[in-house]
Amino acid sequence: MKKSWWIVVGIVGFLGIPFAFVGLQVLWFAPQWAGRAVPVIQREVDPGVLLKKYEWFKDASAALDKKVADMQVYESRLQVFEGQVMARTDREQRYGWLSELAGVKASYNQLAAEYNANMAKMNYRFTNIGMLPQGATDPLPREYKPYETN
Repeated sequence: MKKSWWIVVGIVGFLGIPFAFVGLQVLWFAPQWAGRAVPVIQREVDPGVLLKKYEWFKDASAALDKKVADMQVYESRLQVFEGQVMARTDREQRYGWLSELAGVKASYNQLAAEYNANMAKMNYRFTNIGMLPQGATDPLPREYKPYETN
């Protein structure tokens, strides 16, 4: 009985050494990790940094709205040619507008994807009603429809 007890103690002791080593590492490095995290958190929640992020989202939102309006202008121009027999100059104009519309849609898709990706990175409080910067009245959309394909 005494012999088997020493075997159990030896096995537990042998297995406990790695866990003790890991525990010492955590105790040693945890203050260093916390010390490095504090400046990062302070920098990211600094009011100046948050204001710049808010302004980027506000500018991007306005640019996306403009691109939607531009697409509607091109689509209304193109409706003029629907069902008509067109002269060569009309066809050239139509193809030019189609090309410009495709460019606006590609630009919209790029900016919407960037907006959505940046918005998903963090829970930005300026998208919540009641947590807007002073002077702001409307919360920013959390996401834009990311792709125009037609």
